[in-house]
Amino acid sequence: MELTGEENGLTPEERLGRRVRELREQRNLSLRGLSKEVGGYSYSYIHRVESGRQKPSSALVRTLDEFFGTCGTLAELYGLSREMYIARYSRDIVRRENDAIRIQVFASSVIPGLLQTEAYARELIRAGLPEADDEDLNARVASRMFRKRIFERADPPFFWGILDEAALRRPTSDKAVMREQLGHLLSYAGNPYVTVLVLPFEEGLHPVLGGSLTLLTLRTGATVGLVESFDSGDAVQSPRRIVELTQRFDLARSMALSQSKSLDLIRDYLKEYEGDKDS
Repeated sequence: MELTGEENGLTPEERLGRRVRELREQRNLSLRGLSKEVGGYSYSYIHRVESGRQKPSSALVRTLDEFFGTCGTLAELYGLSREMYIARYSRDIVRRENDAIRIQVFASSVIPGLLQTEAYARELIRAGLPEADDEDLNARVASRMFRKRIFERADPPFFWGILDEAALRRPTSDKAVMREQLGHLLSYAGNPYVTVLVLPFEEGLHPVLGGSLTLLTLRTGATVGLVESFDSGDAVQSPRRIVELTQRFDLARSMALSQSKSLDLIRDYLKEYEGDKDS
């Protein structure tokens, strides 16, 4: 979607809100009138959305797109709105997840975002952004959960996730959250599209130590990558660099446990966290 110079100075929420207001006024509808037409959404809520002061729910965006006959334009703007809660360096990669046919992720110390439960994501984001207020925190969690919808596609991408054992060992402040998260990982057992492997401590040093790596294979056959550290990252498209990163991922995969042994190790950690519940 091409933005005008004036729109470039607006936040994603303001752009979305402005478009909703324009569409409403073209129909000669008041806020109360639009509220009645779409049903279930108060006029004050819609007013906050129009003014850019509140992010709308995905359900409201779909309803408005259908009501105004805008063929997904509002949904596209809503996608831009969600991006403000994603680190700038990773926005292009996250956007391309929708076009991926295979996703390969190595995570060194936390569970990968696409495999996170809502509660785990909330604790992780809160730990990294202790100054965030509840509204900001909720929006960031919602944005991360929204990304998981790619697994609901008719043709979901094949996902390979390699976890450093440290991601299992490092607990959340609430052990119940960790129990739920590990149970969620185990729920993928038998899913033909998702493979989760664990690189155990006993393997020692490995080629992706201290960072995280994401490789997306797109429908075109091209591969793009993202290398992340503490609070920075680099999007990668250079063929030579992609080959180097793929080699690192393949080496890490060769050091990981088999899928069955990986699941057994996750179960062992789950039992430990369940033991903490009883102690």
